[in-house]
Amino acid sequence: MKIEEIKVLRGPNFWSVKHKPLIQVLLNLEDTEHKPTNLIPGFHERIQKLLPSLRTHHCSEGHEGGFFERVKDGTWMGHVIEHIAIELQSLAGIDAAFGRTRGAGKDGFYHVVFSCAEEKQGLYTAKAALRIAEALMEGEAYAVEEDIRQIQDLWVKERLGPSTNSLVQEALKRNIPFIRLDEGSLVQLGYGAKQKRIEATITACTGNLAVDIAGNKDLTKKLLTDANIPVPLGEVVSTVENFKEAIETIGYPLVLKPLNGNHGKGATINVSNWLCAFNAFKRAQTISEKVIVEKYIQGYDFRVLVINKKFVAAALRKPASVTGDGRHTIQELIDKINADPRRGDGHEKVLTTIKVDEATKDMLAKAKCTLDSIPAMGREIVLKHTANLSTGGTATDVTDSVHSQNILLFERIARIIGLDVCGIDVVAPNLSSPVQTKGGAVLEVNAAPGFRMHLEPTTGQSRNVAAPVIDMLFKDNGRIPVVAVTGTNGKTTTTRLLAHMAQQSGKVTGFTTTEGVYINEELLVAGDCSGPQSAQFVLRDPAVEFAVLETARGGILRSGLGFDGCNCAVVTNVAEDHLGLGGVDTIEKLAKVKAVVPEAVWPSGYAVLNADDDLVYAMKDRVKCKVALFSLHADNVRIERHCKSGGLAAVYENGYLLLRIGKHILPVEEAVNIPVTFNGKCDFNVANALAASLAAYTCGIELNTIRRSLQSFVPSPQTTPGRLNIFQFAQFTLLLDYAHNPHGLKALGKFVDTFESKEKIGVITAVGDRRNEDIVAMGEEAAKIFTGIVLRHDSDMRGRTVEEVEGLLMKGIQRAGDKIPIARSLEECESVEYAIERARPGSLVVVLTDNIKEVTACVEKHLQQEKERQLQQAV
Repeated sequence: MKIEEIKVLRGPNFWSVKHKPLIQVLLNLEDTEHKPTNLIPGFHERIQKLLPSLRTHHCSEGHEGGFFERVKDGTWMGHVIEHIAIELQSLAGIDAAFGRTRGAGKDGFYHVVFSCAEEKQGLYTAKAALRIAEALMEGEAYAVEEDIRQIQDLWVKERLGPSTNSLVQEALKRNIPFIRLDEGSLVQLGYGAKQKRIEATITACTGNLAVDIAGNKDLTKKLLTDANIPVPLGEVVSTVENFKEAIETIGYPLVLKPLNGNHGKGATINVSNWLCAFNAFKRAQTISEKVIVEKYIQGYDFRVLVINKKFVAAALRKPASVTGDGRHTIQELIDKINADPRRGDGHEKVLTTIKVDEATKDMLAKAKCTLDSIPAMGREIVLKHTANLSTGGTATDVTDSVHSQNILLFERIARIIGLDVCGIDVVAPNLSSPVQTKGGAVLEVNAAPGFRMHLEPTTGQSRNVAAPVIDMLFKDNGRIPVVAVTGTNGKTTTTRLLAHMAQQSGKVTGFTTTEGVYINEELLVAGDCSGPQSAQFVLRDPAVEFAVLETARGGILRSGLGFDGCNCAVVTNVAEDHLGLGGVDTIEKLAKVKAVVPEAVWPSGYAVLNADDDLVYAMKDRVKCKVALFSLHADNVRIERHCKSGGLAAVYENGYLLLRIGKHILPVEEAVNIPVTFNGKCDFNVANALAASLAAYTCGIELNTIRRSLQSFVPSPQTTPGRLNIFQFAQFTLLLDYAHNPHGLKALGKFVDTFESKEKIGVITAVGDRRNEDIVAMGEEAAKIFTGIVLRHDSDMRGRTVEEVEGLLMKGIQRAGDKIPIARSLEECESVEYAIERARPGSLVVVLTDNIKEVTACVEKHLQQEKERQLQQAV
C-alpha cells in the first residue's frame, strides 16, 4: 500500500460542508486490494489487541463493536485506515470523529477522508495510520503510544492558545468567521471591512500607548501613585550600587522583578537578606537590565480582569507548592501533582506541569529543604516565587465576593492605563473588603492578560470572559455580503457583472476571477485566482465591503472553499468538462462538487440556480437556504411552479429581463439596452445577466442600480477579458473567446450563427488533460460552426503531444461530415497571425484562446498596424 496524494481540505468541501479541516488521502492498495481483512490470518485478533478502544466505533452496524464485526467479516484496508486515524486522534485527546472511505474511480484506489484538529497533526496521523495497518497485516509489533504522543505534541504546537481560542470559539458561537493570519495567535475575526484582529488578548481596540505604559512597570506605578492608588514603595535600579541604596531606602522584605518582564519570569518575592537579594537581582537582569525593587506586601495574590472598562472576573492565585505527608520526598510529591491529567506543558491544559528550575531550588533553600527532603505531615512547601499558572500555580475564582469599592477601583485603574483588556495584579488579605483600607496594593497592570485562570479555574465557577471582549468588538456578526459563483461556463462574466453592480451600489468590491483578484477595478494579483487562497485574499482586505468570488471545481477539490459560508451562491450550469480529474469521472459527481457552493449558503441567504439545467435545478433539494431560479424561458414549468408558491425568479421574455416574485413581475431591462447580451443575440450572456441580476437583488442591491449596471457594463478586453471580445478590422471581424469545452463552444456557436459572414474561420484547440471523447466532441462541434478551421496548440499540452490532440480533433471534425479546410500545428499567437493574414473581406475569425493577455496584445497590435497603414494611405 502507498499514499499517492494527500491534501488538507480547509473549508466546506466535496465530503462535508460542516466538517473541516479534513485530511484526504488518495490510497493505492496495490496487492492489498485483493486482501480484505477476513483473508488476512490473525488480523482481527491483532487489531483488537493493539487498539481495543476501537470497540467504541459503531461503523455502519450502528452499535458498539460494529467496526470489529466489519473487520471480522471482511472489509478493505482503506476503511481500516480511516478508523485507525480517527481513533489515534481520540486517544490523543482530540475530538475528530468524521470519516469516509470511497472508491477513487480506479481499481485499488480509494479516497480515505477523516477530520482532524490541526493540519500538521492530521497529516502525521494519516501516515501513522498507514504504518499501523501495514504492521497489523504483517503481524509486526508496533508502539502506538509513540504515535499518540507525537500527534498530541503536533496538536499542541499548532493550536491556538487558551485565551485566543476562547475568543475564536465565542465568535463562532455568534456566527462571526475567523481567519488565522499566522502560525501564532494573530487572528482575524470577521471579513473585509468588518474585520477585527486579535493577538492573544490584544485586540484591534487596544492602544499602543496603553500597551507601552503597561509594559513599563515604573511608569505604571507612577501613574497609579499620582492617582492615589496604593502601590508598593519601590525604585528602578540597574547597578549593584544603586541596588544597595534602594534596599536601605525601602527595607526588607523585598520583591525584585525585571522592568519589562511578564508571566512572572525573573521575579523573586519575600527577599529578606543580601545574598538572596543579590542573586535575585542578577536573575532579573537576565531578562531586563533595569530591575524593579519594591517592598514585599503581605497577603494573597489576586488577578483581576477588566474588559471595556468593566470588571468581569477575579481569581485568587496560589504559587506551585506541595504539602507534606511524612512519607514522600518533595520530588515524589511534585511527580504526584504532575500526574494530574489536568496538567500539561505550557498552555496545553487547564493547569501547567510544575518544573524544577533555579527558582524552585532557591525556594527550597529558603525552606532549608532539598528535592530529597520528606516534609512533615501538613507542611506546605512553596516551589515558585510567583503564582502564575504558567509556572504551575493554581487559581480559585472569587469574582462574586469582590467588594463594590474594589470594583470601582479596578475599573478606574483600567481607565488610567487605557487598556481595553486589562489584567491587574493585587496583593491583599482578601478582595471582599476595600483594598485601600486593608493594607493591600496594586503590583502590576498587564496588557494581554491570560484568560485561562478565569475560563477554567482550579476551584470555583468558570467565567466566560471571552464574551465581553466579543461584545466590545462586534455589534453584529462581522460579515460583509459574500457571493460565490460556480458552474462550468459563464462564471467569470457573471462574477464581473455582479461585481460591477455591487460597485455601482457604492460598495468597495473585491472579486476573484480566472484572470486575477481585483478590488474595484484595480488588479492586485494576476493569474487564475478562482480558488480558496484568492477568496481569502479578498476576505482579508480591510477595505472590502462586498465580495464576489468565482469558485472553480479545482479549488474545491484541492482544499475546499475559501470561506465558511456565503450570503448567495450562483450556479450557472454543469456540463462535461474536467471529467476524469481528481476522481470526478461522471457529470453527476461534477455536479456534486459544484453543489458544495450552494450548500454553503446561510439559511437566510439564497442559492441562485439555473432552472434550464437539470443537474443545477436538482441542487435545490440539497441546500438549506432559500432558492431563486433563473431561466431563458418564461414558460419554464419549474419557474411557474416555484413562483406559484411565492418563490423568487428571473426570466427572459419578449426581449426583456424580468424578475418574478410570486405573482408579481418587475421589469429589469430590455436586452437591446444591455451591451453584454449583444442586442439579445447572445443567449448565454442573457442567462449570465439574469443570474447576476437575481443574485444582486437577493443581496439588497436596488433594482434601479441593477438596471443602470446592466446598461453600463460594456464587454471589452478590459471588462470581460477573453469573453466575447470583438475587434473590428477594416475588412473582417475577429471574435476572441475563452470557450474551452464542447458545452461552451456549442453556446458560442449559437452566437456565431447570428453573424451574416459567409466565411467563418475558427482557431481552435482542446485542453490536453480532458478525456478523449471531450476532445473529439470539440472537433465535432467546431465543424458544425465554422467553414474553415485552424488547429493550434497550447504552450502547456497537459500530458499529451500536439499530434495526439490534433488527431482527436480531426476525428471529431471528420465525424461532422463535410470536408472543411484545415491548417494545423500552429502555436497560439502564430495561429492568430495566420488567420488574420488570410482573412477575406466580410469574414468572421473566431479565436478560442487560453493565453488571453498575450493573444489580445497580438490582435491589438495588428489592429494598430492596420490603422497606421490607413493613415499613411490617407496622407
